[in-house]
Amino acid sequence: MRFPKKIFSLVIVLAAVLAASCGGGRPAEQADLVLTNGAVYTMDAAQPWATAVAVAKGKVLYVGDDSGALRLRGGSAVVADLGGKMVLPAFQDSHIHLVTGGVELGLCNLNGLRTKEDVFEKIKAYAAANPGAPWVTGGGWDLPVFPQANPRKEDLDALVPDRPAALSSADGHSAWVNSRALKLAGVTKDTADPAGGRIERDPATGEPTGTLRESAAGLVEKLVPELGPEDSIKGLKAGLELANRFGIASIIEASAGERILDAYAALDRSGELSVRVLASLHVDTDKGTAEVERLVKLRDDYRGARLKSTAAKIFADGVMEPHTAALLEPYLDRPGDRGTPLLEPEAFDALAVALDAAGFQIHVHAIGDRAIRMSLDAFEAAGRANGFRDLRHHIAHLELIDPADIPRFRALGVAANFQPLWAYADTYITELTLPILGPRRSRWLYPIGSVAGTGAVIVGGSDWSVSSMNPLEAIQVAITRRGPDDPPGDAWIPEEKVD
Repeated sequence: MRFPKKIFSLVIVLAAVLAASCGGGRPAEQADLVLTNGAVYTMDAAQPWATAVAVAKGKVLYVGDDSGALRLRGGSAVVADLGGKMVLPAFQDSHIHLVTGGVELGLCNLNGLRTKEDVFEKIKAYAAANPGAPWVTGGGWDLPVFPQANPRKEDLDALVPDRPAALSSADGHSAWVNSRALKLAGVTKDTADPAGGRIERDPATGEPTGTLRESAAGLVEKLVPELGPEDSIKGLKAGLELANRFGIASIIEASAGERILDAYAALDRSGELSVRVLASLHVDTDKGTAEVERLVKLRDDYRGARLKSTAAKIFADGVMEPHTAALLEPYLDRPGDRGTPLLEPEAFDALAVALDAAGFQIHVHAIGDRAIRMSLDAFEAAGRANGFRDLRHHIAHLELIDPADIPRFRALGVAANFQPLWAYADTYITELTLPILGPRRSRWLYPIGSVAGTGAVIVGGSDWSVSSMNPLEAIQVAITRRGPDDPPGDAWIPEEKVD
């Protein structure tokens, strides 16, 4: 995963697609904003570049040369000479956690810390600065910081000895807790792993180490005091500020329960929701097709000027590093262990058929090649049952795709929702992924170029706050297959570069 950075180039967000306004005669309306002397990337193949843009009341009137734009200026128009800086249409982030990421900024925020020492220092400082907090909560710790991605409760006990602590990993699929939290939850060496989760245990004693994977994290997290509505709204405002700064004008909220939906709805009503939001409603897969009725009601209840809730989020598996991603073949270091899907294929198919019939865009978290194949199979089942319609179902993350499944994205009309910023050889790859997959399978990690080569629809998301929200860094990595700060050199899996 990656670390947040600032954009150093100027991105000016336009509220409409530039290509739709290229050329044309003089409209009746006069511009109140004119941008000149720029490098305007229009997304129009017939006229990819221009120098000027004229805008009236937030809508683009004209894209072309300076003289054409200046002819449209009104008497009180603002005219900005860009000095050759670049102008882009706005970005869409197709997979982001804007509310929870914003909330995390105000908690014990460990994002971007690359050493244990830095992590420990931040936790100790946060605990000292918040003596009245009943729990120390937050997260963002990177898995490679700790041996086997397995932080220990003893370290957290030393940092937070006086109250329970629960800190989620950067990817949200693990939790690091101290002994007080384990005791409150009643988790001991005799506690069985919950379905779809794992309690990491000391190999010598069998005692919990303090790391909880997937659903096991819920054993402790259910005890953490809930945030109030004002906390979610404050977090959303912080997330929106970052999104606006990065030129992001629309998003897909990757997993939304009612607390998150309430925050979006509140700002939509007040006129403060500065991006368009498609919320993916979190699906309780244990309830199967019975969930659809509840989701339809949420879809009806949570809609507004800039908010719609027409997508449904399914988690098909976990993540690669702690061996919770579902694979077609076993992990090299765990013979016989292929990871565990979070729902059975038959249940997945039935749920996809029901959601598709109800008109939902289905948004699936799938990391491993087995989970990805199950997802494609479920979409194929939905299409055969209901007819193949343009609902634009997504599969997100797509870390390891079996090459036999690559053509199926285009064939089924499924959008490949990659997080391009992850597609380079960082420590997540070199220390935690390559050793457990081996070179043959690792050739197919984040195969963006191969999927794009089939003509499938490719969309990109940041998965913030898992990694940086900066879309320009993601574009850079997709093109170079090297880290944003890496010096020039060989690409990682160069066949998967895009242009």
